[in-house]
Amino acid sequence: MQLQMATEIAPPEQGEAEGCIQCQMGSKLVLFVTGKCHWGCDYCPLSDNRRETPDMFANERRCSNFDEVIEEGKAMRATGTGITGGDPMLDFDKTVLAIRELKKAFGNDHHIHCYTSIPIKPDQAKELGEAGLDELRFHLLDLSLERYSESVNAANEAGITVGIELPAEPDKEEKLMNLLTELNDSAVEFLNLNELEITVGNQGNMDVRGFNLAGGITAAAEGSAELAIKLKEAAEGMSFHVKFCTANFKDAGQLRNRFRRRGEATLRPYEILSDDDTILFGAIPCSLEDASDDVRELSETLGLMDGWIRYDASSQRIEIPLSAAEDVAEHLNVPVQMIEVHPTHERLEVGVVHLNEVR
Repeated sequence: MQLQMATEIAPPEQGEAEGCIQCQMGSKLVLFVTGKCHWGCDYCPLSDNRRETPDMFANERRCSNFDEVIEEGKAMRATGTGITGGDPMLDFDKTVLAIRELKKAFGNDHHIHCYTSIPIKPDQAKELGEAGLDELRFHLLDLSLERYSESVNAANEAGITVGIELPAEPDKEEKLMNLLTELNDSAVEFLNLNELEITVGNQGNMDVRGFNLAGGITAAAEGSAELAIKLKEAAEGMSFHVKFCTANFKDAGQLRNRFRRRGEATLRPYEILSDDDTILFGAIPCSLEDASDDVRELSETLGLMDGWIRYDASSQRIEIPLSAAEDVAEHLNVPVQMIEVHPTHERLEVGVVHLNEVR
């Protein structure tokens, strides 16, 4: 079986869920609506700062209202949104409102999928469908469809594409094989299998279950990929599509593609996108009181037009094109730097390189 390279955007498979296609391209906004969840899955990778929090996060940005969520969606030119948590159904009203607000802002073509472990009631499925939810992905807590059948059928009747999404747990092969038979000829249209990951948040629990890292530069649990491939092959000819998403691709592929997309959409004129999908620009430290004169002098000296030079008061530096910084570095007796930041709302600074030596 051919697996995706970490940063490769592979062509969609026949029957692949639309939500997966857009996620792979990095064009889906990730909306974390709540950290509430009372299931306590031992493999949960959720970080402590999000666990049980009522706060929303749009991608990496903490949001206090939907205007900020929409702003983040526009900043990355989102074609759709994945609503996650916690469990979004534990804050059902907020989840429905999120769907309505996103559709209102971006139009009906904005594809929205949502995750839950809860066997929702038929009237809830109807409300989600009326709000505009396109795709609902159930996480089956007992690896059986039985408890969820009514919810799956109700969502399908509400016009929502229904799928199942689960980690491929190496010690659950028999149950997962039985699940394939349950899903066949049901209203479920796809089964997504994620490679089980060992993280800081779940390592203790994974140790208890005897899972080891698969090796190499990966957080994947040994045996998970092999099981997922076995399940995919076993499901050939069945009524639903099976997709396997590797840990490397989910982390280094989808995330990086989303970073690249946001970076391309939000670059300032003097910034460039690096091969690592970070943002690079030149900078000269400068106090607020000297900023006006120094910006004017640099603009004239370097021939920079408006928008190609900027003073950032929070970091107290003048920002200019990296090429201009490299040209001027040897002629100045003040520090000249190359700054590297992530293309997120917070623009986390990840590197500073000094381009000259100041005596």
